[in-house]
Amino acid sequence: MSDQVLHFQPAAGLPMVALVGNPNCGKTALFNLLTGSRQKVANYAGVTVERKEGRFETPGGRRLRVLDLPGAYSLHPRSPDEQVTVDVLAGQAAGETRPELVVCVVDATNLRRNLRLVLAVRRLGLPCVVALNMTDLAERRGLKIDAAALARELGVPVVPTVAVRGDGAQSLRGLLDDASIWQAAQPAPAAHDGSAPSNDPFADHERVRAMLQRLGLDAVLPHEPSERIDRVVLHPVIGPLLLAAVLFLMFQAVFAWAEAPMGWIEAATAAVGEWLGAALPEGLLRSLLVDGIVAGVGGVLVFLPQILILFFFILVLEESGYLPRAAFLLDRLMGGVGLTGRSFIPLLSSFACAIPGIMATRTIPNARDRLVTIMLAPLMTCSARLPVYALLIGAFIPQREVLGAFELQGLVLFGLYVAAVVSACLVAWVLKRFTAAGREVRPLMMELPSYHWPTLRNVGIGLTQRAEIFLKRVGGIILALTVILWFLASFPAPPEGATGAPIEYSFAGTLGRWLAVIFEPIGFNWQISIALVPGLAAREVAVSALGTVYALSATGDDTAGALTPLIQQGWSLATALSLMAWYVFAPQCLSTLATVKRETGGWRAPLVMAAYLFGLAYAASFVTYRVALALGAG
Repeated sequence: MSDQVLHFQPAAGLPMVALVGNPNCGKTALFNLLTGSRQKVANYAGVTVERKEGRFETPGGRRLRVLDLPGAYSLHPRSPDEQVTVDVLAGQAAGETRPELVVCVVDATNLRRNLRLVLAVRRLGLPCVVALNMTDLAERRGLKIDAAALARELGVPVVPTVAVRGDGAQSLRGLLDDASIWQAAQPAPAAHDGSAPSNDPFADHERVRAMLQRLGLDAVLPHEPSERIDRVVLHPVIGPLLLAAVLFLMFQAVFAWAEAPMGWIEAATAAVGEWLGAALPEGLLRSLLVDGIVAGVGGVLVFLPQILILFFFILVLEESGYLPRAAFLLDRLMGGVGLTGRSFIPLLSSFACAIPGIMATRTIPNARDRLVTIMLAPLMTCSARLPVYALLIGAFIPQREVLGAFELQGLVLFGLYVAAVVSACLVAWVLKRFTAAGREVRPLMMELPSYHWPTLRNVGIGLTQRAEIFLKRVGGIILALTVILWFLASFPAPPEGATGAPIEYSFAGTLGRWLAVIFEPIGFNWQISIALVPGLAAREVAVSALGTVYALSATGDDTAGALTPLIQQGWSLATALSLMAWYVFAPQCLSTLATVKRETGGWRAPLVMAAYLFGLAYAASFVTYRVALALGAG
């Protein structure tokens, strides 16, 4: 499932406020607190860096646009994310105006690093205020920050914020009503420092050190709670076991927690289909609505609960600060196959969707590691494959407990995810063995933020956005492809006196028979072969395609019911296992290949990706099918 890409036009008449800050300073949490559900997620024009814009109104009634800029450590860009931040602040970003005001969000527990970015922003001459975030955490660690004194040192207003509390931005909201803060900034103060403002980042380091010394804030803060937790989480033995347990719980929950809501959606879909079937006379309209739209779209919509549960876990892990620890834990393992722990977060993001995972590789400084991670990202089992897995597992894997504690269906799903990870490691290992750059040792250096309790607001907003993206795809590309497939499966009509299902005489039936010649050796029938074609646009469309094809394949007294019993009757276990193996490597959706083309600047990488994934998928399915037949699963 790919993220929606929109192009925004600046809202006329609304002043724009840009939020700027280091990664992990709570900037996005503050953005969510200010804008709530009034936000849009898209990409910046011409690049695949994520863009978040929202709206909010101050207590005095001033309506503002708010732009959450990508995290940056400085205005000397070292990655595409930081380059976007610099371009927006300089007024050089395509399709975007220069901000009227910049809110520099700083982590109150790490002023030494965060204030260097504030000094750099001040030199741009833009109106600027500082949101001193995480002040509650700083106070719990015994750090008392005089906001007024810090404001005098910086020459800009400073207000405390706690972005994880509902009332944590009241001071900032009120400050934005003050007309004086919207005036152009004066040159950054050089008093006490003995030198004029400089663009030298090392000079900024000394200025910040002297500033904190004058404020009595130059002591290094102990991160005692996080350090105590890390003694367990980063333990060389306990840490990996804990990570494996967290991932295992996630995949168990995808089935166990989603069972009830999936049943509700399935029942509602069936009821709608029955009502339309009874209300409409037999003909093309009823076939389109019942056999095409309801059977196709409803077959995909039922998997929304499982997708949201998967995203819930990813959002919680991200919010808590655990993901960088997981990257650290896996650095040694990934180093063994020629990568570093920096590849972990893009690869983990690819479990949701390969597109943001590929986008996230832009933070990897090494060009070779970035390209290899891009080529591996599609091997991660994205959420678009989840409807296919759920359909097959639900139809062919019995629902029973193993060892009295684990659900067999969840174990099989976990095994499919493990198979994808192992396959990615093998591909990376091969690339390491056959490229000199792959054998280079690249030590991992990354920031480990403090742990935080995930906030219900931020998790809720993240889930809402993902649900909207999924539903828009269901109502957009999936609906459109379902209607197209229905048309191809309904026309031309069978000749007079023909026997068998009408779909066998249609365009889709003819195409299916041609493709079946290619896919018959791996156990795929003509219905599966047809479904693979629209699945190239989006993998989950394969489920809606199967629903439509089997609904139109009903003959005589048969009726097209739920998809699960239909494939249970028509497929062997060997075929189901072969299709699962196919989707471990499933050739990528077109939007993923287009993203790879944009990221790498040419067609070579996406063509190589499509070819090697198709080859792996076919080989894996062939071996799986033949072994399953040999073991009596025919």
